[in-house]
Amino acid sequence: MAGVRRFVVGISGSTGSIYGVRLLQVLRETPDVETHLVISAPGKKTLLAETDFSVKDVEALAHVVHDNKDIGSSLASGSFRTAGMAVVPCSVKTLSALANSYGDTLIARAGDVALKERRPLVVVARETPLHAGHLRQMATLAELGAVILPPMPAFYLRPRTVAEIVDHTVARVLDHLGVEQRLVPEWIGSPVARG
Repeated sequence: MAGVRRFVVGISGSTGSIYGVRLLQVLRETPDVETHLVISAPGKKTLLAETDFSVKDVEALAHVVHDNKDIGSSLASGSFRTAGMAVVPCSVKTLSALANSYGDTLIARAGDVALKERRPLVVVARETPLHAGHLRQMATLAELGAVILPPMPAFYLRPRTVAEIVDHTVARVLDHLGVEQRLVPEWIGSPVARG
């Protein structure tokens, strides 16, 4: 599949599974992109609790689905070339595993592969409030080369729906993966002040 860029999408068990679903939807419509999906067991439970999607619905958005327990998967090797990975959403447990190179799940191992191969790793960390331990793990992971991208709404775009708020975060993930997106326009500066 010459010219095809492979991206890994991990969905872990924290709240915000709709971010991962939306990322898969957009990547599915992007030419010359192949997606490899890994959903943790808690991620599947959260998906069912938070959305109207079934696990099968979400898996159908990916080109290839991998079992999170399958450490022998192609994603576990740096010789399997990918263009990057996003963990959307990323629980503190998964973030901690990534920060400490603890590859006991495929999501953690594939993320570690992205880091060691110097490929983009975008982590949409979902927790609040944050204590010092969370912040230390984030700092460590950032020092290793990951992009820590919490889902922070941008109200200067004046979102009117939850979908627009979700799209803003997904657009930022796509930007950091190097995928052209049309979800959110490029910021061209503040409008003229109202008087």
